[in-house]
Amino acid sequence: MYLLKGVLETALWTTDRIEAIRRLFDETVMLCKERVPKIYSKELVELLLSQPYCKISFLTEAGIAKHQSASTYLKELEKIGILMGEKRGRETIYKHPALIDILAQ
Repeated sequence: MYLLKGVLETALWTTDRIEAIRRLFDETVMLCKERVPKIYSKELVELLLSQPYCKISFLTEAGIAKHQSASTYLKELEKIGILMGEKRGRETIYKHPALIDILAQ
C-alpha cells in the first residue's frame, strides 16, 4: 500500500505540472496572437515551452527563423513579458519565468 500511495502521489503531481504547462501554452498562444501576431507560430511557442530558457541558436536550429529574425523574435517576446533576457558573455539567454515557476513547484 505504501508503494501504491507513492505512485499515486507522483502521478497526481505530474498531472498537475502537465496541466499547468498546458494552460501556460494556451495563455502564451493567446498573448502572442494578440500582441505580436507577425512573429507568432505554434512551433515558436512549443519551442519556448520545451525548456525553461531559450537562445537564438535554438530558433535557428529548429528552422523557425534566421539569426537576425530569431534575435528580433526573442526581444519582442521579452517586451511583452513572456521571456526575460539575461546577458551571458556575448550571448543573451532568455528565461521563461512562468515555466520556471511551474517546474520549481
